[in-house]
Amino acid sequence: MSGTTLRMEKWPVLGRHEQAAAWLTIWTDLGRAPRTIDAYARGLAEYLLMCEREAVDPVTANRAHIAVYVRELTSRPHRRGTNVVSIDSGTGLANATIQQRLVPVRLFYDFLMEEGLRESNPVGRGRYTPGRQRSGHQRGLVPRLAKLPWIPSEQQWLGILQVAPEEPVRNRVMLALAYDAALRREELCSLRTDDLDPAHRTLRVRAETTKNRLERVVPYSASTGVLMSAYLAHRATVSRARGRCSCRSPGATTGSR
Repeated sequence: MSGTTLRMEKWPVLGRHEQAAAWLTIWTDLGRAPRTIDAYARGLAEYLLMCEREAVDPVTANRAHIAVYVRELTSRPHRRGTNVVSIDSGTGLANATIQQRLVPVRLFYDFLMEEGLRESNPVGRGRYTPGRQRSGHQRGLVPRLAKLPWIPSEQQWLGILQVAPEEPVRNRVMLALAYDAALRREELCSLRTDDLDPAHRTLRVRAETTKNRLERVVPYSASTGVLMSAYLAHRATVSRARGRCSCRSPGATTGSR
């Protein structure tokens, strides 16, 4: 069963709209990552469901209908409920999530324009207008907000370091590698034993696991090298098969990972 068929079963509304199914199939055939296709399918499915509730033909929908969809996203009850106390935990999706939901809708209308079924894209995008004040940039349909990254305090770091020594060697070496090489979660969890070069204390981050699809080689510290040697030595006693560093060694118990 193809990935497109599975997605149609998961989101039946996609199968009810011929153009949506054709658009999703094209992206799948172009070899886009499965997670990207899933995100596109979910975002477009939610939009098509809104169109069905509002009795709107998505092919002829206008900017007003897109505004209804945006209003729905910004007023949707929070999945964590009302018990979560934070500035942005009330109702509605986060700004970044709304931007992600609009991307497949925008791309879908780009497709309809290319097919000659529409003359304009109701979603639109931020663009540069010569002569316009404030650097000539026109804001997109939904303003893009950027939050500062969360940086743990000194006390929080100390708390992590106090817990880490009690963890299995696998967990300790993963924490050390993430810190030394500034690895993203996917990069860290996708590391394989053949990506490591203990002799030169470097590791290879494969292109398919990076956000910019560029491979890189990064060093790690001598202390992390000691942990790495201990982990690899333990792993060799269980299995010599190559594989992901983040996986539990076959047959290992919780205390000996």
